[in-house]
Amino acid sequence: MTQRQEFTVIEEYGDFELREYKPCVIAEIKVAGQYSNTGSSAFRSLFNYISQGNKASQKIAMTAPVITAQRANSNASDDWFVSFVMPSGSTYGHLPAPNDSQVKLRELSAETCVALSFHGRATEALSQKKIKSLRAAAAKENISLSDETRICRFDPPFKPGFVQYNEIVIPAYLD
Repeated sequence: MTQRQEFTVIEEYGDFELREYKPCVIAEIKVAGQYSNTGSSAFRSLFNYISQGNKASQKIAMTAPVITAQRANSNASDDWFVSFVMPSGSTYGHLPAPNDSQVKLRELSAETCVALSFHGRATEALSQKKIKSLRAAAAKENISLSDETRICRFDPPFKPGFVQYNEIVIPAYLD
């Protein structure tokens, strides 16, 4: 089974979970364009990185999810960041440098997020509907959220859409 990004569920609400994500390292690419094109254009470079496309020609295990995010501090609404989470226990200093200059390694600190799971192909329309639903549900619980939104896909694109598993994850600010 593919290793998944590590987290602990802090609290379960009717429609979503409040989670504490463990620190990790991601390999990411910034892509400008429509959401529907971002995954495929970035996936190849990220997959190449973990398939020996790095300075050490080292294979790195594939993990889940593949994350497509829009950051709060991004200047353009069509800027997307597509990333792979590196295997648990990976550290920035021990991962080989990417051969592709577009691939950047970045450490993420532990963070609290809200998460909503759903099935179906994570199209822009379905993802936006789920994002709106998650933000509304968190607001009802008085949970303040970041402007950053992550669309997390766990299944390969060739898996039938109706059985694909996805999550919307949004960093939360707790008092």
